[in-house]
Amino acid sequence: MSSFDNIKSEHLAELETEDDLQTGKIRLKKELGLLEGVAVILGIIFGSGIFISPKGIIQEVESIGFSLVVWVLCGLLSMIGAICYAELGTTVPKSGGDYAYINEAFGPLPAFLYLWAANLIFVPTTNAIMGLTFANYVIQPFFPNCSIPNVAVMLLATITISSLSYLNGYNVKATTKIQNVFMFCKVGALIVVILVGVTWMCMGHVEHFDEPFEGTITNPGKIAKAFYSGIFSYSGWNYLNFMTEELKNPYVNLPRAIFISIPLVTAIYVLANMSYLAVLTPDAMKASDAIAVTFGNRVMGKVAWIIPVMVAISAFGGLSVHIMASSRMLFVGARNGHFPAFLSHLSITRFTPVASLVFLNVLSLLMLGIGSIHKLITYCTIVESFFVMLSVMGLLYMRWKRPKLERPIKVWIGVPIIFVMLCFFLIVMPCVEAPYEVGMGVLITLSGIPAYYLGVCWTNKPLWFQTIMRKVTKVCQIIFIAAKED
Repeated sequence: MSSFDNIKSEHLAELETEDDLQTGKIRLKKELGLLEGVAVILGIIFGSGIFISPKGIIQEVESIGFSLVVWVLCGLLSMIGAICYAELGTTVPKSGGDYAYINEAFGPLPAFLYLWAANLIFVPTTNAIMGLTFANYVIQPFFPNCSIPNVAVMLLATITISSLSYLNGYNVKATTKIQNVFMFCKVGALIVVILVGVTWMCMGHVEHFDEPFEGTITNPGKIAKAFYSGIFSYSGWNYLNFMTEELKNPYVNLPRAIFISIPLVTAIYVLANMSYLAVLTPDAMKASDAIAVTFGNRVMGKVAWIIPVMVAISAFGGLSVHIMASSRMLFVGARNGHFPAFLSHLSITRFTPVASLVFLNVLSLLMLGIGSIHKLITYCTIVESFFVMLSVMGLLYMRWKRPKLERPIKVWIGVPIIFVMLCFFLIVMPCVEAPYEVGMGVLITLSGIPAYYLGVCWTNKPLWFQTIMRKVTKVCQIIFIAAKED
């Protein structure tokens, strides 16, 4: 019996079901309860977005009142989407989120295009941005009167991304415990901003709200772009669906986690923005590259240093949970044959998708060196919204084509219809306002079509190519065995 077989037999007792015992398959373990589920959603939503997006919204709509309306409506849109995803997540109880739902409803090609765009653009660029945000705000206090050395920022971002990727591969329990800690830290940090803002308003500083809708822009394209800034801050409401297979009692805990998280996020975001707007004028917000820091410098005096710490904690916690959830999406895609098979390998000692974590870590580090990351995000935000809409369209399609499919949670049919209509508006309107960005986003996505036919549909691959892939797979097995022996 080989070393691999010995290790495999040692861990059969830890597999999840009797089917696993009979087949010898290694599956993801159910480690996440309700609190961890809420922590995953809050951890990914409460990233750096709340410290970036207020400027993007106010410069598009031009008024305080309508900017707050946008924040509320973005929360409502996220809630409607999350309700739809509760049905999707319990009807198709597989890890992978949007990828799994699109694959189930529309087949492998659309699912592959989502996986292609997500793993080559969405995930690594988001990891890079969160890593750079964390690094900037950690290093900034040490260089108060001069520019931050770019090498130092890049080095710390590299260490942070790599360390969190290792931690996510080493122990899921340790990672989720970190999420619990950082969730409370991030909510507490935002509460500080809210308390300072409310105190400021109670002292009589409410003059900014006298004519809240004065100067409101009514251009549909600009309104749609404002919504994209808000949606960026709420992004992550669907990430728990990527980890359904690891969620204990998903039929109960998935919807509960959604109904707890989204209203809480909406309330905190609206109150935080009221605090910003009570202290800063719209012009001051548009002129600032770090709204939260400007806010702190105006009203917090000697304790304004807390703000950079807030942003660093938010970015660090958001990065950790983003790495954990997104690696499961790549794992499921590889398991379904849409990416190389070695990316579907689990550590036989840790039951975590180590190969996927390493692959995404390498891509994230490459993205650190690209100067136009923000343009890539602009291109792909529209595309990502399209795939979210496609997932919910899949819900409607399965209601029509597979009416007898078991649905532990079944929402009123009007909810997904309303969500699809709102998404369609948000996708079409920027085509007029930003046609270049939309065109590039579409081009990036469609570039996955030749990759699909070459990598997935072309079965008679050359012998040399098959040999290389077998060797890569063997190396992964050796690494996992070496990790066990250490």
